Formats: sequence, structure tokens, C-alpha cells
Amino acid sequence: MSSEAQNRLELIEQLASRIRIASRFEIRTTRLRELEQLQCQEGFWEDQEAAGKVIQELKINKAVVDDVIELETGIGDAKTLLELAVEEDDAASLEEADSEMRRLIKMAEALELRTVLSGRYDEGNCYLEINAGAGGTESCDWAEMLKRMYLRWAERDNYKVAILDDNPGEETGIKKCTIHVQGAYAYGYLQAERGVHRLVRISPFDAKSRRHTSFVSVDITPEVGDIDLEIDESDLRVDTYRASGAGGQHVNTTDSAVRITHLTTGIVVQCQNERSQHSNRAAAMRELKSRLIQHEENKRNKELASIGGEKGDIAFGNQIRSYVLHPYKMVKDHRTDVETGNVDHTLDGDLTLFIESYLRWRAEGDNN
Repeated sequence: MSSEAQNRLELIEQLASRIRIASRFEIRTTRLRELEQLQCQEGFWEDQEAAGKVIQELKINKAVVDDVIELETGIGDAKTLLELAVEEDDAASLEEADSEMRRLIKMAEALELRTVLSGRYDEGNCYLEINAGAGGTESCDWAEMLKRMYLRWAERDNYKVAILDDNPGEETGIKKCTIHVQGAYAYGYLQAERGVHRLVRISPFDAKSRRHTSFVSVDITPEVGDIDLEIDESDLRVDTYRASGAGGQHVNTTDSAVRITHLTTGIVVQCQNERSQHSNRAAAMRELKSRLIQHEENKRNKELASIGGEKGDIAFGNQIRSYVLHPYKMVKDHRTDVETGNVDHTLDGDLTLFIESYLRWRAEGDNN
């Protein structure tokens, strides 16, 4: 066996060992069995909401367990193939084994990256909020573009989304939008998107075709699940209004949209996605509780201080990422210095490069 092949095999085995430990494989395997037994109990589906949470936890644990087993099985098969190829001096088999090991290394690196997502809320759902900033009509249009980007990202990665609030701009685009993103590691991955996003382009709204710079902020809040949190009704102002937006099956035509303001903290949540005022209020209250938990934990727990992120003006100097469409094409993340010239793919939801680079950058910072 060549030294290069041996080194590659040892690398994969080291990665697999680290992944098994970091992913808490044995604990997840035990929990998976418990959840599968729970799913088989009589009356499991009577409480749809509770059942849904069990299924989501089951899927997360099963995905991790299955991936670790697939990796370790693949390593065993590749090792056997490599040994046979060397023993028989079979060049074709050697090439096949080499190709398989390269595939396994990529798989292992992706799995190891996911083990970085070990925060309290990383495995769960989240709320993604988009707010137009400096730039007027341009900024509202840029907010609409980002909304599409995140919806395409969710579609690419099989996340379920619901637009809870969609506040249109005066001329075009949106002023604000709140999206509920549901699926494994939604919060863990989308943390990378929290901050101000800057767009530079020739404005389609400028008759003189001048270059404009626009800013939009993105905030990510984890959905914290069942919360034993009492909220004093006297601290709330509840307003109902007619849902706005482009119309369609997801927008109400009656005054059933709900806006809830928590007077003590100033936190405002809205929901117009559901078909009744009662359902909209319930969804808005779930979001409000998540935001209140986040607010309180940021104040008293340094470990969770990053959940809220540092907020500044939605303007130049605070951006985490720039999207340049003129005079050249480039997307650059200012935290990691990662960039690409393929702006169209990024705006079409291909955020893998930026999300993975951010997670590696953050993990390196935590280890220093």
C-alpha cells in the first residue's frame, strides 16, 4: 500500500473517530430507540403538535446516526478494496479505492462541520427576520431579493417555511418580513446570516442609471419550543389588521392578521399567515415567547449572548457581507474573507460556501 493511500486512510479513520465522539453517537442511538418506541405507542398522533416535535427530534437523531454508520461502513469497504487492489496489483481497483476515499473524506469533513453545531438551540427551528434599511426604494427591493434568496435556500435544503409577516414597501419590495424556518439545524446554519447585508448595483429605479448602495439587516432567533413563560396580558398591546402583500392562498382577505407589542421590552411580532385571527395570535405568541426568552438570556447568560448579536445602524460600516453587481460581480463575507464571483448562484440560494466558512471561522475563534 502506497504511503499516500495509507495517509489518506488514516486521515479518514481519525475524522470518523472524532465525529463519533463529537456527535455523541451512543447517546443519540439510545435516544433514537426511545423515540421510535414512543412513535409506536397507541394515541401518539392524537396530539399533532407534540407528535410533530417528537418526529423532528427523531429525524435529527436518525440522520446523525445513519450518517456515522454510513461513513464507518464506507471506510471499512474502502479499506478492504484498497488491500485487495494492492495484493493483486490491480491499477483499476486502486483508482476506485482512491476515488472512494476522497469521497469519504469530503463526507467526513461535512459531518465534522455539523458537529460544531452543538449550541443549545442549534438543532432546531428558527425565525428569520428581514428589515430594509438605508436606501429607500432600493433597500426595499434588496430586502425582497434577500427574501427570495432565503426561500430558495430553504427549498434547496428541504426546509419547511412559513411567512408569518410580509410588510410591502411603498413602491416595490418589502420593508420587513418574518419567516418561520422549520427543519434540522435551521438555527445552527442560519446564524451565519445574522447581520447587515450590503448591495451595490446600477439601480433599476434610477432614470440616470447611477450606482446605488443599499442595506438590509437579517436577524435570526431560535424557536425555543415549549416554554413555561407567563406573560402578563397588561404588558401586551394586540392589534388586528388586514393582511397585506401580493395576495394568493397564504394571505388573508379579512382583518385577521395580528400584531403583538410587548410594552415592557418593545418587542413587536406579527403574523398574517394563518387562516384565522385565533391561529395568527397563537403563532405570534409563540414567536414572542421565543424572542422574550432570547432577550432575557442575553442579559443574564454570557454563554448565550451571541444569540441576539450586536445590532447597529442598517448602513455602511456594519455589513457582514457585500453583494456587488457593478462594476464587477462578487459576493464577499467580511468576517471570513470568503468570496465568489458567482453572484447569481448565491442570490438563487446557494449559501453553502458562506455558511460552512462562517461555521469553521467561528469554531476556530472558539478554540483560540
